[in-house]
Amino acid sequence: MILALLSDLHANIEAARACIEHAEEQGAERFAFLGDLVGYGAEPSAVIELVAERAGRGAIMIQGNHDAAIGEGGRGLNDIAYEALEWTRNALSAGEKEFLATLPLIIREDDLCFVHSSADRPERWVYVETNGAARQSIEAANAVYTFAGHVHDQVLYFHTPTGKTAPFRPVSGSVVPVPSHRRWHAIVGSVGQPRDGNPAAAYAIFDSAKEEMTFFRVPYDHLLAARKIRAAGLPEALALRIERGV
Repeated sequence: MILALLSDLHANIEAARACIEHAEEQGAERFAFLGDLVGYGAEPSAVIELVAERAGRGAIMIQGNHDAAIGEGGRGLNDIAYEALEWTRNALSAGEKEFLATLPLIIREDDLCFVHSSADRPERWVYVETNGAARQSIEAANAVYTFAGHVHDQVLYFHTPTGKTAPFRPVSGSVVPVPSHRRWHAIVGSVGQPRDGNPAAAYAIFDSAKEEMTFFRVPYDHLLAARKIRAAGLPEALALRIERGV
């Protein structure tokens, strides 16, 4: 199975469409959306509609912290994120809010685990940014492969032959062997709001038959996405983030 892994779409329909189209060109047979469909961007309804259609065709759907915050009040978000949350809450229909509220925090399928942040108490929305946090997630997942987002970065953590956990920084388009005799925590990057200085959307593909992962950066019309943020009256800082990839 060739599985496309998309996270942190953040109401950016241009980026979402670009990554889905790119994944289909790579032969993706199934999709997994790893949370944060909404927040920050100007088109939450369009993104929900897009991924809900994929869910009807068997896509895996996970709830992210911004998705959960629509119904939970947004405790812990910074001022800009909270302002975007309030705007998003007002923009969504009751049915769209219900869709977000019913998404699961974690899904396990055979030797695969899907989560937004960490498999270790996913409701706490831990940022997996250290070897120790990655190890906790790997151990809690009880799976060979754990796929996550939340960090808006692309990193592949793995158990070394000595039992430690180490990170690997992938290069876009380069195939990475991920043999099943080790255990992995893959952070697939952000479709809708990359933060590494590159505005191109980020996602990954997992080939279960070949035991390989490929991380991608996909250029899209990010300037249009930024203009839509401004037109919606959302904070200027959010438009700048899209333009600059920060």
